[in-house]
Amino acid sequence: MTSHRQIRFAAHFPGVNQQTVWSDPASGSQIAFESFRRFAEVAERGLMDYVFLAEGLRLREQNGRLHELDVAGRPNTVGILSALAAVTEHIGLIGTLSATFNEPADLARQLQTLNVLSNGRAGWNIVTTSNEFTGANFRRGYYLPPEQRYPRAQAVVDAARGIWRAKPGDPATEVATGHEFFEIRTTGTIPAEPGFEPVLVQAGMSEVGRDFAATNADVIFSHYADLEQARAFREDVSRRLLERGRRPEDLKVMPATAFAIGDTPEEAQERSLEIRRAQVSPQTAISYIEQVWGRDLSDHDPDGPLPSFDPADDHVAAGWVNTYQDRHARAAAWRELSEREHLSIRDIAIREYGGPNFVGTPEQIADEMIRAVDGGAADGFTLIGHLVPDGLLEFVERVVPILQERGAYRTEYPERASLRELMGTRAAPFDVDRVRSRPEARV
Repeated sequence: MTSHRQIRFAAHFPGVNQQTVWSDPASGSQIAFESFRRFAEVAERGLMDYVFLAEGLRLREQNGRLHELDVAGRPNTVGILSALAAVTEHIGLIGTLSATFNEPADLARQLQTLNVLSNGRAGWNIVTTSNEFTGANFRRGYYLPPEQRYPRAQAVVDAARGIWRAKPGDPATEVATGHEFFEIRTTGTIPAEPGFEPVLVQAGMSEVGRDFAATNADVIFSHYADLEQARAFREDVSRRLLERGRRPEDLKVMPATAFAIGDTPEEAQERSLEIRRAQVSPQTAISYIEQVWGRDLSDHDPDGPLPSFDPADDHVAAGWVNTYQDRHARAAAWRELSEREHLSIRDIAIREYGGPNFVGTPEQIADEMIRAVDGGAADGFTLIGHLVPDGLLEFVERVVPILQERGAYRTEYPERASLRELMGTRAAPFDVDRVRSRPEARV
């Protein structure tokens, strides 16, 4: 048997983006616990590393109106994961929590509670938040400018890691830090074994995002394009890890990946197109273009041409701040593409949203994934189905067995392992003295 690198999988519960096709009769609730339980059950049946939830701190808004095309409402992320800890045994539990708006002591306590209760299966997907409507929920309001988002995220991560290593009741391990983002003095409240801290995930493709991941993360949740681009990304991240004294294998690259399975290649292609058009309804297409134009475009025909006028100059595009760094350039590029290929607003939106990355028969998809991982393009994939809660069931039933037969995927979980042990990662180096208070500084 040919020897292959072992593929890793995570399962992303969709719902706060365009991925989910809520109009499908097979789609379930994004709020009922049964949906989350069923989703985790399918992922654990597929022997995946972890389930992965997005976060919504506020209902999405656009042009001053609730944006209900994707989803309106999602229970608290840590609350969901805590409930899932009781009905799962092996699979990791990773939640997206904003480093822009969450406060470090409270965030650290929530994550360490989940980690202890789940026997080391917790993780944190660290994101920075850019939209203005979420900022309106908080005392300081609005949002952070781009140049401050990652510095604040680093400060929050440093504080959280210091708190995770603090011993309850021990003044010598007190955490105290103060700067422009926040000022705290706190101690640990939850006893834990040394090194027993949540796995860290970073979702970022920018230069600063890659540096942040190489400095802090165990997993990077990236975009998967073609094989060569993905391999170049993996090589770039590996270089940054080595510069920081880390091993390339300590950071798993697990790009977001969708799929469309068919009994024949032709059937799979047809299904892929059906999924893409269902994901991008006419209303969703208009709302997507509005984020670039920063104007109300509800009077435009989704099957017609792009607006003839330029985007608004305001830095806030329909409630989304800096979604695109240069919206005028993006609009010009879309116009050129639309004219060249005779594409409508909806055609552009469908193309920009992107469709399934892996399209084919179960055997074809298994072969492509093996080739990508063996070729160093990724360590695995974060799978996103287009239905809740059973969007991954077909993959688990039809693709996973082929990967197992070819020796590219595990056939069982280790008897008992933390998420970090399951994934084979070592936590990034951390100088706890950066956040530890000195005796003379304590009040």
